[in-house]
Amino acid sequence: MPASEMIPFSDLGAQYGEIKDEVDSAIARVIAHGRFILGPEVAEMEDALADFAGVRHCISAASGTEALLISLMALGIGAGDEVIVPAFTFAATAEVVLLVGATPVLVDIEADTCNIDAALIAAAVTERTRAIIPVGLYGQPADMAEINAIAERHGLIVIEDAAQSFGAVYHNRKSAALSTIGCTSFFPSKPLGCYGDGGAIFTEDPNLAQAMREIRVHGQDRRYHHVRIGLGGRMDTLQCAIVLAKLTRFEWELEQRQVIGRRYNQLFDERGIERVAQRHDRSSVFAQYTILVDERDRVQALLGDRQIPSAVHYPAPLSRQPAYCGACVFGPLPNSDRAAARVLSLPMHAYLDGATQERIADAVAGAVATGA
Repeated sequence: MPASEMIPFSDLGAQYGEIKDEVDSAIARVIAHGRFILGPEVAEMEDALADFAGVRHCISAASGTEALLISLMALGIGAGDEVIVPAFTFAATAEVVLLVGATPVLVDIEADTCNIDAALIAAAVTERTRAIIPVGLYGQPADMAEINAIAERHGLIVIEDAAQSFGAVYHNRKSAALSTIGCTSFFPSKPLGCYGDGGAIFTEDPNLAQAMREIRVHGQDRRYHHVRIGLGGRMDTLQCAIVLAKLTRFEWELEQRQVIGRRYNQLFDERGIERVAQRHDRSSVFAQYTILVDERDRVQALLGDRQIPSAVHYPAPLSRQPAYCGACVFGPLPNSDRAAARVLSLPMHAYLDGATQERIADAVAGAVATGA
């Protein structure tokens, strides 16, 4: 790619070029049968995703946020309850806790992985704690074995937020199948994304699965018969059909992300650039590839001058967000504060070639050195 051209941050166009026939045919089939809500592709996608994740039940939802919200509702979590979440995450992880009337308890992250620090969770448990929501930030699951053990000791439920880590493997099990409930997102830029909003919930528990299916259709167990309070949380048929089409190439794309992620690691290690670390007992799907730099605004501006896009996931921990700082429980969060000031995500997708990665790594090293 010529240096004068802007590098795509997440190249959905290249992906579409590879699966155009499958996507176009899938969309055409939905338009032909006209069942745009809960059409046959919905159950077909759910079955395919359940098989992929290795769980009994998959329940599609309107978004990753709706998946988390439906999960909390199915568990009956509400006013007076507390839910432990990482302080450094997208707002939705804590947003849904507040929406059901419960209180998010923010726990700091590991400095190197940016995932919730499992060693700090037990101290955050109180008699009001009902659940823990660990997040697989940047594509790598948190320390789920330790988190599940803490939950078992205290009688808590774990809801894995796998919005960024779906497809990753932890101790020979797929992300979203690592706890009582797993949730993911099909936002377009995710490793497995649709062309709009969408999400899914995974569980082995048939009773929870039934409750979740009812909640997503306004609490109905049959048409116009409402057995619980619910919401309009369905994923539409067109988006399910698109995910089905993308599933045909997903395993290959996951392999490519591993190759590209490892190449990035080598390039930045050689240049002495700090990056988010990956643990050896799990894989990452590199939903984002994230480095840590000082003087981030200056580095980001210099990269933009070189036609290299970047993004900040995320510029402030929840403890410093106006809507959350007064609604959550938290103590000092030094690693979250430091990460928020230094994280910088770079172009990452399954179609990124080695020469472009070298161009990016050289530009980052040059931008960092300029301020040294």
